[in-house]
Amino acid sequence: MKKLLVLALASLVCLSAAAQNVPQKCGYVNTETILSAIPEYKVAADKLEALGKQYQEAVKKDFSEIETLYNNYQKQKASMSAAQRQAKEEQIISKEKAAKQKQQQYFGQDGLMQKKSQELLDPIKEKVQKAIDKVAEDGGYMLIIDIATNEGVVYAASAADLSSKVISVYPTIK
Repeated sequence: MKKLLVLALASLVCLSAAAQNVPQKCGYVNTETILSAIPEYKVAADKLEALGKQYQEAVKKDFSEIETLYNNYQKQKASMSAAQRQAKEEQIISKEKAAKQKQQQYFGQDGLMQKKSQELLDPIKEKVQKAIDKVAEDGGYMLIIDIATNEGVVYAASAADLSSKVISVYPTIK
């Protein structure tokens, strides 16, 4: 739905400009291409990947310990009293809740990975946006579409690709 809205808006802008006999200049960028050409983005992405692996290993270790506790409980269950079984079950449930909380703390919507991603990548993305804005203004473009995020684009002439211009402008943006 969102993609259709973007395409409809783009069409409306172009048609409006055509009706007013205003020259239309449209182009597209591929932010994946742009970001992959920026060394500081690669460094930030590598840091995030390493941190994600570290957090994933910690969570995996917790769940592995829970599985071991559960398997041992299953083996010893028959020889335990009702009170011992209940205590062991509560211990397992408590550890499982703690592991799920840790997983949420690391990977949840407002988790540490999300915050670190914003901290490392947002400044780079803002700078890329400023570079795109500069290319648009300098080139007199009325519309620039990012084909990396909008799968609604069914055709894009390579002559309209502004990614290389944005990459060349990026280092000059502060």
